[in-house]
Amino acid sequence: MKIKVSNRKLGKEKAWGLADSGLNSIELDVRLKGKRHLLYLIHEALHIIHPDWSETKVVKVSRILSKLLWEQKYRRSDL
Repeated sequence: MKIKVSNRKLGKEKAWGLADSGLNSIELDVRLKGKRHLLYLIHEALHIIHPDWSETKVVKVSRILSKLLWEQKYRRSDL
């Protein structure tokens, strides 16, 4: 499954991230940096991969995965 990720200001939507499971696309707020960017990327991807999961489960699993990856020194690199 290919998921398209784009970035823009999401102030009007009052959200840091949005997922569209019909289009397999994620929008993240451009102001997200570091660990929060990783957290919301995982969070929105989980909504697409597991549309049947509750918000509570998505939050829990995204926190666990982002913490694990961050502790293992995974970082976003803009080349």
